[in-house]
This record gives sequence, C-alpha cells and structure tokens, in this order.
Amino acid sequence: MAEKACVKRLQKEYRALCKEPVSNVVARPLPNDILEWHYVLEGSEGTPFAGGYYYGKIKFPPEYPFKPPGISMTTPNGRFMTQKKICLSMSDFHPESWNPMWSVSSILTGLLSFMMDTSPTTGSVTTTVEEKHRLAKASLAFNCKNATFRKLFPEYVEKYEQQQLPKQLVQEQDVSLLTQRTGSKPLLNGNPTVEETNAVEAPNGMRNQRRQSFPTWVVVLLVSIFAAVMALPLLQL
Repeated sequence: MAEKACVKRLQKEYRALCKEPVSNVVARPLPNDILEWHYVLEGSEGTPFAGGYYYGKIKFPPEYPFKPPGISMTTPNGRFMTQKKICLSMSDFHPESWNPMWSVSSILTGLLSFMMDTSPTTGSVTTTVEEKHRLAKASLAFNCKNATFRKLFPEYVEKYEQQQLPKQLVQEQDVSLLTQRTGSKPLLNGNPTVEETNAVEAPNGMRNQRRQSFPTWVVVLLVSIFAAVMALPLLQL
C-alpha cells in the first residue's frame, strides 16, 4: 500500500507531466495502481533507434520519493534486455545515488538519454546498427499485441493501424486484379473452393455425356448402308 505522501507526489507529477510532456516520451500510471507507470520512448532521429517505439514500466516503491523506482523495458530494442531491471543512477540499482528531488520527468529524460548512449551497464546488450534498425521497424507491431499497451496508449494503436492501411489497400487491389483476370473468386489458403472444383469438373462431365449419348439414328443409317452394300452382289445374280 502506497503512503499518502507517495500518492500525492505521483499525482502531482502526473499532472505536471501532462502540462509539460517530456520530448519523445509518453508515460501514464495504471488506472488502478499509481505505483506502476508505463512509458513509450520514441527513438530520436539520427540514431539507430529512429522510428522505433519502446514500451516499458517504472515501478515506484511505497516510500517514493525517498526511495528510487525500478525500471524495465518490454519492447525488444537492441540496447537493453527485456523484462529485466535497467541499471541507472536514477533506479533502485543505485539507491545511494538517488535524489528525492528527482521527478518522473527527470527519470524519463535520463532513461531516453541513456538509451541513445552506448555505455554498457547491467541489463544492457550489444547489437549491430542493422539489428537496432530492424527492431525499431518491428517495435510498434510488437507493442500492439500487448493488451495493457493497447489500453493505455490508444494513440499508438491508431498510428499502427494507419500504417497498415496502405498495405491492406495494396493487398485488396492485388486480389481484385487476380479476380478480374481469372474470373473467379480468390483462393483461400491456396485451396480451390467447391464452386471452382465443380466448374473444372463440369466440362469433363459434359464431354463424357456427349461420348455416351452418340445419336441412335446415325447407328441405324450406318447399318442400312452396310446391308445395302452387302446385298449388291446378290442383286446382280
């Protein structure tokens, strides 16, 4: 249970953060737990993280601001391990260096700055620039699979859906062109539909019927001609 001083302090800091947001950072507490905040860091331009959206958590102790919070990251990023506490001077890894005057804004600013750095620390990893670029491109899609992320940050979910619209339109156009060319419905999972199977089998069935239903009068005519030819020698006698 959080102490009253802690709750008041965090509520005050949230209001201040709403009025003066930290650049490239969005942070919000859980609706039912003021001690657990979730954040999104946007990768800065000119860095390997540009275009990435990095989601994580800050867990404050009930004694905050007299004790530091724990910080972790959920999104694969190429800089920090996921689901592991990050070692910062503003985190509970270094309670001896914690300053009660620091705020949530200070923590978020320090975290973003440290992420863009390359200094190794507990909880950090070493990856190539190419790997960081790849993870940055995949970050928003990864985040949107998380139910809590979707609930707390609907604006990023909307951004992701808007990014998918052009791809969906291209897919729909491709399907439409394929349908026009083939004159049939697109296949589902590469398997023909019942209608398509019947449509293929129908011509074969019709050809078989035509072979079986050879006209009777043609047979009678052929037999009569054959009989007449055989009777000619008899008539000459």
